[in-house]
Amino acid sequence: MKTTYSTTRKYICLLTVCLISAITGAAAIPPDAPKRETRAVWLTTFSGLDWPKTLATSEAGIAAQKAELCHILDRLQEVRINTVLLQTRVRGSVIYPSAIEPWDGCLTGTAGRSPGYDPLAFAIEECHRRGMELHAWLVTIPCFKTSSPLRKLNRSVLRTHPNLCVRHNGSWYLNPGLPETADYLSAICKEIAENYDVDGIHFDYIRYPENATRFNDKATYRKYGHKQDKADWRRDNITRCVRAMYRTVKAVKPWIKVSSSPVGKYSDLSRYPSYSWNAYSAVYQDAQKWLHEGIQDALFPMMYFRGNHFYPFAADWKEHDCGRPVVPGLGVYMLSAKEKDWPLDDIVRELYFTRSLHLGGQAYFRYAFLDENHKGLFDYLKQIFYPYPALPAACNAYDSIPPSAPGHPRWQADAQGGNALCWTASTDNVCGHDVRYNIYAAKDTVPDISTARHLIATGLRDCRFPASTVYCQLNGVHFAITATDRFGNESAPARLPAALPTAMPDSVRQFLRHDGSRLSVPETDSPFLAIVDMFGRIVRTPANAPDIRIDDLPAGLYQLRTLKPKGRSEPLGFFMKLTNRQAQ
Repeated sequence: MKTTYSTTRKYICLLTVCLISAITGAAAIPPDAPKRETRAVWLTTFSGLDWPKTLATSEAGIAAQKAELCHILDRLQEVRINTVLLQTRVRGSVIYPSAIEPWDGCLTGTAGRSPGYDPLAFAIEECHRRGMELHAWLVTIPCFKTSSPLRKLNRSVLRTHPNLCVRHNGSWYLNPGLPETADYLSAICKEIAENYDVDGIHFDYIRYPENATRFNDKATYRKYGHKQDKADWRRDNITRCVRAMYRTVKAVKPWIKVSSSPVGKYSDLSRYPSYSWNAYSAVYQDAQKWLHEGIQDALFPMMYFRGNHFYPFAADWKEHDCGRPVVPGLGVYMLSAKEKDWPLDDIVRELYFTRSLHLGGQAYFRYAFLDENHKGLFDYLKQIFYPYPALPAACNAYDSIPPSAPGHPRWQADAQGGNALCWTASTDNVCGHDVRYNIYAAKDTVPDISTARHLIATGLRDCRFPASTVYCQLNGVHFAITATDRFGNESAPARLPAALPTAMPDSVRQFLRHDGSRLSVPETDSPFLAIVDMFGRIVRTPANAPDIRIDDLPAGLYQLRTLKPKGRSEPLGFFMKLTNRQAQ
């Protein structure tokens, strides 16, 4: 992947903002923000609820649809989300070119119609470009409504495997009691694992439907039940599907993280009943058994509750996690006035509770309610709860050997005339060179790679990180680079000590005084001045005066220079422009 000029600028701005916080100590940040924490969002494509809003029925429509997704990912990157659960199998239909099932209508407005590009491949590339993981979210057992146009398409499961389908409450479902259902779902998983560089495959609705007592599987039970208790038989059916899909994925790419989103309450607790809505009895999900058997790398239980419907059940998941990440799904849609109108404090308490239990992180259902900043949640996460980047929770039960450390860290000029921190590639024992890189930085000290406080970038694919050598020299910035394999194992660091400024005049070393609005100008006979950003671009040429306006400049590091006839210019000093929040 080529690093574009805008990407380079984003990296340098990221470095500047992170180090400004370290230098000023202005940001109020929670002391317990962990370095490893899965921060996930469900991105719903069903009926275009989250994406897409624009239909891909023309070249302009394709471009707009792609731009929508890029905007979504930029918003998620802004709040330091590191995992996107993208709805890939919707309801018996998919958002990629499949040999098994038809296109979903969310992309073009017409079921079975190709959008003219591969949305899953595009989403993976854009997530990886931003250092995020993409997990393909599959709605497993439900297919589509009995009136859906999907039922008539050539690759509809109702045409290709009608024996697997059962009608229930006006919709078609796969029948978990048939052994072939596990094979069918496994084939979909295999198709995705073989053809796409996904980081995970995520099973949703891997269960019997609500009101399962009326589910039409009497004949299947007579044939395959062998006089087993029917509830146990149903749980075994779902577990068989989970086991088959897990093993299929691992046989193709063992590093793909396989997870599920069970109902948020596993079962009744001794002091806290589930009121008949739980995973184990109501919909036949024995999800804690899946963890114990090792056929799930992680769970994302749908804990869209509060109070005593949340806390004791979250603790129960932690008690039975078998050392694997459990990432509670939080019902942030409940903050909306159109839903339950919860106060923000309900979600905030859940955030801190999950972190205090050392659960695997947090997941948010769904993107639109996070993006719309209901009750200020987006702002709270960005400014307080997620002050730093974080690595997703490791899923390394299959392989716990870290890759080799990156080699030979150094500064190197780039094609745009700037500089980049570069290193030689790391090697992994399973994936070879298929590793990701993380950057740590600290002022006047060696970066501590055990803390998120020094982590400034994660998930880099290339062996380079654009940065300003001048900024780093002036602030005594030390770097450390680590490699992370696809299982989440992190290498030892390669360290680059701070380079001391040499042969630089005192005027270049000094920082100029300002109050955030007006900058004091050193005495000079130059008729004009130049404000230069860290790319060497002149952003303003004010007339010489004792002080000049800087209140409308974006946050960053700038140099003030003279601007004399015939293009002559001399440095007067540097100044750092903070955001309003950092300046307070």
